[in-house]
Amino acid sequence: MNTNHLEKLEYYKILDILGGYCLTEYGKNLVQDLLPCNDKSKVNLILQETFETINLSTRNSFPSFYDAQDITISLKQLESGQSLNTKSLLNLANILKNAEELKTYFNKDFITEDSFPILSGLFNELYSNTSITTKVFSCILEEDVIDDKASKELYSIRKKKRNLEQDIRNKLNSMIHSSTYSKYIQENIITIRNDRFVIPVKEEYRSSIKGLIHDVSNGGSTVFIEPLAVFEMNNEIHELVNSENIEIEKILFELSKLFMPIISQLKTNVDIIGKLDFIFSKAKYAKSINGIIPKISNEKNIVLNKARHPLIPKEKVVPISLTLGKDFSTLLITGPNTGGKTVTLKTVGLLTCMACSGLAIPCDENSSIFVFDNIFADIGDDQNISSSLSTFSSHMTNIVDILNNFTTNSLILLDELGSGTDPLEGANLAISILEHIKNIGALTISTTHYPELKKYALITDGFENASVEFDINTLSPTYRLLVGIPGKSNAFEISKKLGLDMNIIRDAKNHLSSNEIAFEDLLKNIYDDKSTIEKEKEDITKELNQVTMLRKSLERDNQILRKQEEDLINNAKIKARNILLDAKEEANEIIKEMNNLVKENSLSNTNKLSNLRNSLNSKIKSIRLEESNNKAGNNKDDSSSLKPDEITLNMEVFLTNFNQNGIILSHVSKSNEVQVQIGNMKTNVNIKYLRKINKSKNESKSNKNISSSYSYSNISKAKNIKPEINVIGYNVDEAIFVIDKFLDDCSLAKLQNVRIVHGKGTGKLRNGIHQFLKTNPHVKSFRLGTFGEGEMGVTIVELR
Repeated sequence: MNTNHLEKLEYYKILDILGGYCLTEYGKNLVQDLLPCNDKSKVNLILQETFETINLSTRNSFPSFYDAQDITISLKQLESGQSLNTKSLLNLANILKNAEELKTYFNKDFITEDSFPILSGLFNELYSNTSITTKVFSCILEEDVIDDKASKELYSIRKKKRNLEQDIRNKLNSMIHSSTYSKYIQENIITIRNDRFVIPVKEEYRSSIKGLIHDVSNGGSTVFIEPLAVFEMNNEIHELVNSENIEIEKILFELSKLFMPIISQLKTNVDIIGKLDFIFSKAKYAKSINGIIPKISNEKNIVLNKARHPLIPKEKVVPISLTLGKDFSTLLITGPNTGGKTVTLKTVGLLTCMACSGLAIPCDENSSIFVFDNIFADIGDDQNISSSLSTFSSHMTNIVDILNNFTTNSLILLDELGSGTDPLEGANLAISILEHIKNIGALTISTTHYPELKKYALITDGFENASVEFDINTLSPTYRLLVGIPGKSNAFEISKKLGLDMNIIRDAKNHLSSNEIAFEDLLKNIYDDKSTIEKEKEDITKELNQVTMLRKSLERDNQILRKQEEDLINNAKIKARNILLDAKEEANEIIKEMNNLVKENSLSNTNKLSNLRNSLNSKIKSIRLEESNNKAGNNKDDSSSLKPDEITLNMEVFLTNFNQNGIILSHVSKSNEVQVQIGNMKTNVNIKYLRKINKSKNESKSNKNISSSYSYSNISKAKNIKPEINVIGYNVDEAIFVIDKFLDDCSLAKLQNVRIVHGKGTGKLRNGIHQFLKTNPHVKSFRLGTFGEGEMGVTIVELR
């Protein structure tokens, strides 16, 4: 694509911003070389690459990149077997370290390669070597600083050197502080000259201290002498320094040898790290502009939903929406100057270039672009006095170049087509150019002030008018694009607002033909209607968005309630299961103990057996009563509870702990208890378990019908319980367990007589049942059946 056209669309300003997000020099170079691509498959690939990077950075933040220096020279030195200096070695080690960190970044548990097929190929190609980086960083602490422990020999040399230096300092300190030499010394300090330890001596006493003079002060008053006493020790240090340098060279060469086998991997790492830096810079830029990855259309069209120019500040930019290439191929934008016509041209062209470069674009979802073979732009005034090019000539030069090079798959953006010459000729020339481009099949957006073009677009297929909104009241543009209606010049209204004499305005209107006046009035009506419709459309869209959000919120709340309901049911099932298991286990223990007592077959054991049965029965009742209690507690209103002063003798109440009605027989005691009769049973109950019974007018006629809110009534029980039970085939323990519950239910149902069918047999079952009936509290008396009742095979029981 022609760089001149990219410059007009301000494409290179986007690259400057993008380059600012790069952390490596290699990545910045890739940004500077980035150009729009006209290969559809490649555009899809680089957009997918950017899409993966945005998703990855959202899930895992952004990785770190080291700005490695150019390693070209270092690699050539390694290829020729040369040793590298500390700076170069650290640079190469940082490349390996960065590669290792990037691989760690990508190999998180929550990241799968299937989700990032393009990026996974890059990350997996990185080469890391922990042993090399560890070795280099342990030997080289920083540039030009080698660790003492880089080798045993280096450690030994430096240790000897430090010891010698300390011996020299001690020797010289003893001299400068001694009574013999102190008067000769200029200052009581030890310094270094020519890498040798010396002391400052007054010039007049230079001959008093034997040694070598290494330096003289600027004023000549001080000479720096190396005393003969430390001469040999200084020589030894000098030799150790040479040994140290030789050992360091050996260490650096050994470190350099580590990198020689992986020269190709280092080159690959540099390329991949730079490319990853470049790709992640696109993700950073996408987030900064709140951009999306557009769809690539198979058809030749552009769909932009609320597109924003990326170089205009977010708080100032006005979104535009347009579709080009579906119903029309040429869009004519009219309106006042500084109204946003040129911004619209640049927005469409720039976003298309960005998308074809693999960049996200600042639009709403469902925006799409077509991969054009070229994008042409004639925007701005290129007049040049030195080359005698006028405004019209400069425009026509660009247009001629465009017409000579465009194809049916090109996008052409023309600003102020036909301007700078006679209006009538310019308008007709503009119509001819646009008609020629449309016939070839290219997509075109053009701005204009010519009314002839507006009229032409109204009646010609493939053309569509658009305008930028202008607020007459404030005399300022709103920058909103209205597709479907031509713009008005608003010259008369603007002049009136600015204070132009009305006589001049009326005279100007008189110069217009009646057809022109009618056309302008028609445009005004269309414009006003369109503006109203657009505003109503925005309001409807806002309402729909609110309804959609509310619906989603309700669906979300409904899902939460369903989940809570399922959890409650599951918890209740688990709790009920645990209760049943506990009861079953306890029942089994009691039955086991009962069986043991039956085997012993003694009178005392019979009483124990009866007590165990009663205990088991109480346990079962307590579970049932507890459940009823919970239900009553959940369903009953506190307003039905009774206060002590409301309780009277013979008052009928409902007992929540028994789930039964009863009659109060006593006053409230100090412990807040009353005696209550429930059927034939009398018991003390705390008043907190008492509830009022609300009787309706119809219910007052009969005390038998209790309010339906209290389930498990006596009447319903009497209807469900049969006055006979058959235990033939049971053993004694099983029969007694069943009969015990049967008698409880019959007593609650207020049955007077019941039959127990046990059969004749050996008589063991009959005797066991009779023994149990003697101790049961519900039994008043019992007898064997007579003729017609079953005789010896039946026992008739009279209940209390």
